[in-house]
Amino acid sequence: MKKIGLLLALLGALAACAVPADEATAALAPGRDARLTLYTSHKQAVYGPIVKEFQEETGIWVEVITGGTNELLERIAAEAEQPVCDVMFGGGVESLCAYESCFEPYACAGADRLREGLRPEGDAWTPFSSLPLVFIYNPKLVEPDQLTGWADLIDPRWKGKIAFADPTVSGSSYTAALTLLSCLPGDDWELLEQFAANLDGGILADSGDVVGAVANGSRYLGVTLEETALKGLGQGAEIAVFLPAEGTSAVPDGSALVAGAPHAENAKAFLEFVQSRDVQELVVSQFSRRSVRTDVHDPDSLPPVEELDVIDYDVHWAAGLKEEFTARWLALCGEERA
Repeated sequence: MKKIGLLLALLGALAACAVPADEATAALAPGRDARLTLYTSHKQAVYGPIVKEFQEETGIWVEVITGGTNELLERIAAEAEQPVCDVMFGGGVESLCAYESCFEPYACAGADRLREGLRPEGDAWTPFSSLPLVFIYNPKLVEPDQLTGWADLIDPRWKGKIAFADPTVSGSSYTAALTLLSCLPGDDWELLEQFAANLDGGILADSGDVVGAVANGSRYLGVTLEETALKGLGQGAEIAVFLPAEGTSAVPDGSALVAGAPHAENAKAFLEFVQSRDVQELVVSQFSRRSVRTDVHDPDSLPPVEELDVIDYDVHWAAGLKEEFTARWLALCGEERA
């Protein structure tokens, strides 16, 4: 495998990973045996260098189709009779579990090096990175001692001031909503109703909008992934980060091999690649994420896992609740967007 330095050098060449712009470009692509179709909910800054290096190393031509986690999973389910996608790359694993019938189990060669609790039973999906949820707030508008954590999301004093993306579209927001239900006492659906009311119709369209909404002051606080918060800080966003007192979840995102994938062997090669040590080192050094491998250490800049107070988040419970959650959320919020 080429050295990780090459991966870093490719960070500025992301445009080469885009879907072919026209039929003339597509005609230059290699034959069927050297192709791969990737559906991904990752941002281009994550999938771009990985896909670029995979193409150069293997000679496999990759078509990338992007979208929200749930949007892409629904598309995979709709295409089940005639699959188009080979690999779903991205999405919290509870979302992948909810569509488990659409995927074929696969165990990567390095699966025995996965951190405890991250290898799924039956190898239904392949973990990519560990993603703790954190809270952010605008330090010009909020004093840190005003905040507790998940309880703030149902506190009326923050009504209309919370940055939160649509959990029926965003996988990370779905994880956040179910983490709230896990961390607070009371009936799950009553808590969800209180939370939806507290958003006051201000539901963001995309999880990537949370940092910006808090930084520009249109929202006072929000919930986002640790890596998203850290990237925002690195780019100078006017935010501060705090860990919820009740604990948090650190659900991995993953990849999965589509059942009946048109290019199954190429798909397996991609799954091996993203779980390789070189790519997992990139996960830590460039993406502000936590690796899933025991031989790749978290950076010193991140708080130790012990400080996160990670809860026992049941991904199968979360997956099984998805359909009912979606129906209840849409009944509560309809099509409201900020």
